[in-house]
Amino acid sequence: MGAWRRVDGRVVHENAWIVVHDDEVVRPDGSPGLYGVVEVRHPAVFVVALTSDDEVVLVRCDRYTTGEGWEVPAGGSDGDDLLDAARRELGEEAGLRAGRWTDLGPVTSLNGIARAHGRVFLAQDLAPDPGAVEQAVEGISEVRRVPWPELLGMLARGEVADGETLAALMLAAVALGRVA
Repeated sequence: MGAWRRVDGRVVHENAWIVVHDDEVVRPDGSPGLYGVVEVRHPAVFVVALTSDDEVVLVRCDRYTTGEGWEVPAGGSDGDDLLDAARRELGEEAGLRAGRWTDLGPVTSLNGIARAHGRVFLAQDLAPDPGAVEQAVEGISEVRRVPWPELLGMLARGEVADGETLAALMLAAVALGRVA
């Protein structure tokens, strides 16, 4: 058995955010195949914002692709520095700024079909940033501060289903010593 190998390919669609490839490949077992890949042009950022009362800030977001759901503030970096992008997203989506930032590490999304890299940040020492809010444009209908025990209940009930949010919350839980 070997690794995946690209033999040839072509771009079938591209825009400012993504490039879609149809690649001819050799599979690990040596057989030929076709693989469709979505390549995201710029990494995304995910912000786990933690209040001084140990609450996590979630946003209720209406996504064109999946409908409404609870998420951490997040978005594309648009080629900006990732911490600057995280600051921007926290302001736009939650109307907050943070005095302390911790880089929690990388994540990848939909790795079976996409090259979509991201970075998770923990934001603490929160304060209002009402001038930056763009919730209507982002499809955000509600910003909620959820205590950790209640958040765990939401997770257990399937009320938070966004994979990137789940990954970000897990990285934050590990960094904060919430899991062994």
